[in-house]
Amino acid sequence: MQNQSFVTEFVLLGLSWNPSVQKIIFIVFLFCYIATLGSNLLVVVTIVSSPALLGSPMYFFLAFLSFLDACYSSAFAPKMIVDSLYEKKTISFKGCMTQVFADHFFAGVEVTVLTAMAYDRYVAICKPLHYPSIMNWKLCGILMGVAWTGGFLHSVIQILLIFQLSFCGPNVIDHFLCDLNPLLKLACTDTCISSFLVVANSGFICIIIFSLLLISYFVILLSLRTHSSEGRLKALSTCGSHTAIVVLFFVPCIIIYARHPSAFSFDKMVTIVYAFVTPLLNPLIYTFRNKEVKNAMRKLWTR
Repeated sequence: MQNQSFVTEFVLLGLSWNPSVQKIIFIVFLFCYIATLGSNLLVVVTIVSSPALLGSPMYFFLAFLSFLDACYSSAFAPKMIVDSLYEKKTISFKGCMTQVFADHFFAGVEVTVLTAMAYDRYVAICKPLHYPSIMNWKLCGILMGVAWTGGFLHSVIQILLIFQLSFCGPNVIDHFLCDLNPLLKLACTDTCISSFLVVANSGFICIIIFSLLLISYFVILLSLRTHSSEGRLKALSTCGSHTAIVVLFFVPCIIIYARHPSAFSFDKMVTIVYAFVTPLLNPLIYTFRNKEVKNAMRKLWTR
């Protein structure tokens, strides 16, 4: 069924209508976006310019994750920051669909990259002797191909769900970005099936992958009993960083997408966590706890 939409633009309510609060929002989120973009691109440049780091699958995935975080933030942060300067915040129908596609595309790719990073740590800790033969560049290339393909298919499915709906009446979105649940609430047609498909395509998948990642870390913890105290501490430090990122990314996504798209006042705050806080903290958590990356940054700065 072809979309019969009479709505040409949507009005975003943003985080606040108060002019004073909007100025604070502009300053805070502009700083967050610049810090996110700068720190993530710094990690990418550091790893790419260091042959020793780039030759390791772990740092290859980390550079890829930082690149994704920079792209993910750029999909909606600039528009939100600029909108905070205006009383009326509008976005065209095509712009809204582009935002939904970009949001779920980069998030879908990041889910696969986080899973690949967890598998990399599992092999490194549980099967260290077989690590070079298992985590070869052919497998890394396959995992990256799966990540891009999976993210694309995920976002295409979400867009197709939206295009099956009609938007003929209200066009006010109580959010600071276009997303599936706010759009489902504005549809003039029945959204029961679409709501279920959104939960299945986003919520359930997040729950399954999150559960598998937690199980993998539990297996890694069990295997650490046979390691030396120094090896245990190093493995725990690496896995601790990755676990923190996984929790910050998956838990908010599960809260948003693994339920019926009804209005909750905390939805915007939860979205801020995985849309702004997680991309900002990713490079900080990884680099501040990693001597190799910090040393490579010092060499890069000296050069």
